[in-house]
Amino acid sequence: MASSILSKVRISSCLRHTSCHFPGRPQCLQTYTPLRYFASSPSSRLMETSGFSTEQLDVREAVSKICSKYPDEYWMQHDESGEYPHELHADLAKAGWIGIALPEELGGAGLGISEATMMLQTIAESGAGIAGAQSIHANVYATQPVAKFATPKQRSRMLPKLITGETRTCFGVTEPNTGLETLKLRTLAKKEGDDYLISGQKIWISSAQVATKMVLLARTTPIEETKSPSEGLSLFFINLDKSAPGLELKCIKKMGGRAIDANEVFFDNYRIPANTLIGKEGQGFKIVLHGMNAERCLLAGEALGIGYAALKKATDYARQREVFGRPIGMNQGIQHPLASAYMHLEAAKLATYHAARLYDNSSNDGSITQHSVGVACNSAKYLAAEAAFTASERAVLTHGGMGYAQEFHVERYLREVFVPRIAPISQEMIMNYIGEKALGLPRSY
Repeated sequence: MASSILSKVRISSCLRHTSCHFPGRPQCLQTYTPLRYFASSPSSRLMETSGFSTEQLDVREAVSKICSKYPDEYWMQHDESGEYPHELHADLAKAGWIGIALPEELGGAGLGISEATMMLQTIAESGAGIAGAQSIHANVYATQPVAKFATPKQRSRMLPKLITGETRTCFGVTEPNTGLETLKLRTLAKKEGDDYLISGQKIWISSAQVATKMVLLARTTPIEETKSPSEGLSLFFINLDKSAPGLELKCIKKMGGRAIDANEVFFDNYRIPANTLIGKEGQGFKIVLHGMNAERCLLAGEALGIGYAALKKATDYARQREVFGRPIGMNQGIQHPLASAYMHLEAAKLATYHAARLYDNSSNDGSITQHSVGVACNSAKYLAAEAAFTASERAVLTHGGMGYAQEFHVERYLREVFVPRIAPISQEMIMNYIGEKALGLPRSY
C-alpha cells in the first residue's frame, strides 16, 4: 500500500474501538481507520513525506507521539549525566515497537527494515539524536540473524522477552586489535562438554551495562587452523551475567551520545551453554552478514533524523534571528548553505529507503541480488552520514556563537553525528567496497 501525500500526514487513530485485532502489531498499527488530515506549516518537520507507504507514515506518526514526551532538554540532561534513557525504551516496548521487524508469532510486528528505518529516523529526528536511537538500535538489527537462523525452540526462548522489553541485547563483534577486519577476530569459544568457554576481548559494545543478552561472534576454530579466515567463526546468543566469573565490563568515556554506554568487554573462560549457538559451528560469519546490510539502513535512518533535526533548528533560528534590521535567513550566505544541506538530505533519504526496500524485497524477488542490496545499503549509509554531518555543522555555524551553547542543542547534534561516519564501518571502507563491487576496480586494501 503506497501513498503519495504532499504536505499531509495520515493519522491512524489509536483511540477508536476496532473489530479486527492483529496480535503482536504495535498499538497504532492494529487497524486502519478513516483518514484525517492536517496542513503543513513552516513549523512542521522538514522532510518531504510523499511517496512513503501507509505503514511507514503510521510508524512515523505513532513513534513521534511517544518521542514528544522526551524533549531536547531531556536528552541534554541525559547527555550530561550519562544516565540511560530507560523511560523511552519502556514506552517503545509497551507500544510494541522494539519488535518492529521480528515475526508476529513471537510477539513482534512483522514489519520490515523499511519501517524500522523510519522508526529510528523518527526517534533521532525528535531531538533524541543518535543516543535515543541507539537505545534500541541493537535490539532491532542484531536480532535479525537470530530470527532467521535460530531453531524455532531457540527463537521462542530468546526473542519474546526482548520484544516486551524485559530483556535487552547488545552486539559483540568488534575487537580492539582487529577493527574492521572482522575475519581476523580472536575471541575464542572452546567447547567443553555441554558448554563453551569464552575468552577474549570486545570493544565499543553499546548498552552492555544495561543489556542482559549479547549476540556474540567468536571463533570456535582458531584462525591458524582454518583454510579461510571466514571459516571457524560462530554466532551465539548469550546471557550477559555481570555477576558470573569470567566477565568484566569497562565503560569508555566518549565525545557524544553519552546517555548510551560504550564498553570494553573482557571474557576469561566465561561459561555459556552450548544451546546458545545459532546455526552451525563455523557458519557465524555468513549468518551475521544477514544483519549487516540491515544495520547500514538503520544507521542511515538515524543519520537522516539528526540531520533533519539540526537543519530544522538552523532554519527556525535563521528565520527569527535579526541582524542589521532583517532576518539572517534573508542573506544568501546563510540561506544557500542550508538549502544545499536540505537537498543533500533529501537525496540521501531517497537512497536510504531505496536500499531498505531492496533489502526487504530481496527474500521474495529473485531479480534483487545480494550484490545490489549490499551496494545500495552501503551507499545509503555513506550518503546519509555525509549529508547529516554537513547539516549539523551548518546548524552550528548558522547559530553563530549560540551554536556553541548547550541550550540550543545543535552542538550536541554535531558531537553525535560523527558516529554514522565512523561506525559500523568507515566512509573510506565503503568507498573501497563501492570501488571494487560496483565499479569493478582492483581491491585497494
